[in-house]
Amino acid sequence: MAEAATPRRSRLTPEREAELYEAVLELLREVGYDALTMDAVAARTRSSKATLYRQWGGKAELVVKAVRHSHPTRIEEIDTGTLRGDLHALVTQEDDCTMQRNAALMRGVAMALHHNPDLLQAFREHLVEPELAEFRRMLQRAVERGEIRADCPALDFLLPMMIGGFVTKTLLDDQPPTRTFLTSYIDAVVLPALGVPPA
Repeated sequence: MAEAATPRRSRLTPEREAELYEAVLELLREVGYDALTMDAVAARTRSSKATLYRQWGGKAELVVKAVRHSHPTRIEEIDTGTLRGDLHALVTQEDDCTMQRNAALMRGVAMALHHNPDLLQAFREHLVEPELAEFRRMLQRAVERGEIRADCPALDFLLPMMIGGFVTKTLLDDQPPTRTFLTSYIDAVVLPALGVPPA
């Protein structure tokens, strides 16, 4: 009698998924996006390529979801009752060491975005759009509380302002951003642009 086939798991456990993401990030730091291959991920994680493609579809989606997983902060979980409190809470979710590692990682990914349309699409779909939606909800709460005018022209620029502070610190000063820098930047630049009075 033929042995019954073992059913395939349709999903990985959260622990296994986290392990795979960490391995992808390690490889990304070691070799960069362009040299990273699904074969290398499969070997590093003792997985089959078929499993990787079934779960993520391809390298671009796998990398972007690994990057997203590396950021423990979920904007939707932050609601301190004030916009200033929300933005400060967002910054303080990572320590300076983690922020430095993530900044270096994101620089490498940002360079790869320019010549990998599939990565750019995955980046927008799985990182940019979800974060924009959460920032809009955060701002809407601030509007409803009366902290920001509904017609404030800076409302559409919160995410670019936040990313700008993060990126330009490295470009201009050759230093990674820190909690102290980003908190000061929020108070000196972001909140005034939104018309939020100083605390």
